[in-house]
Amino acid sequence: MFIRSERLFLRPGWPEDWAELHALIDDEAIVCNLTRVPWPYGPDEARSFAASAQGTRHPHFFVTIPGATGARLVGSAGLVDDDGETAIGYWIARQHWNKGYATEAVRALLALAATLGHRRIVAWHFADNAASARVLAKTGFRPTGEMRLARSAARRVAAPTIMHTIELREPAGCDGPEDGGFNPMRTLRAA
Repeated sequence: MFIRSERLFLRPGWPEDWAELHALIDDEAIVCNLTRVPWPYGPDEARSFAASAQGTRHPHFFVTIPGATGARLVGSAGLVDDDGETAIGYWIARQHWNKGYATEAVRALLALAATLGHRRIVAWHFADNAASARVLAKTGFRPTGEMRLARSAARRVAAPTIMHTIELREPAGCDGPEDGGFNPMRTLRAA
């Protein structure tokens, strides 16, 4: 699966991406805001993630910026099954912060999620991560009022996270009813 947005190209990871991935995510300022990423983040973790299989209902993507000399990796975004709920996760490398890439990637991923049949997506951010709170708000997520303690491998202790959710609409399709939309036309001709 691939997703093209205005400035970004979201694609599956390939095994040869591991070094570029490692160079970008081996940053405590990023990993401290992620609950599923080990710290320190070593080359073996990067190799494993870059080579991991793509899920059909819960895909994950490398976020890239296409250019004349190829596409540069800037982060990652994906859907995960979290105890029966579909959750979204994302990160952007520090040198690409404050450019709107996370917001754009999340919007693209939400459009795909609707197409895949997901109707509700959950997300959370650590309470001290204002940037993620802004991304979630800009993409239509709403706080649920629930806070949970969560661990990050880069944090020394569990920290509060703020839960969010978004209800997705069914994608508008061009397919009509089972009769192909011809029944109203038959009625008009018969009248």
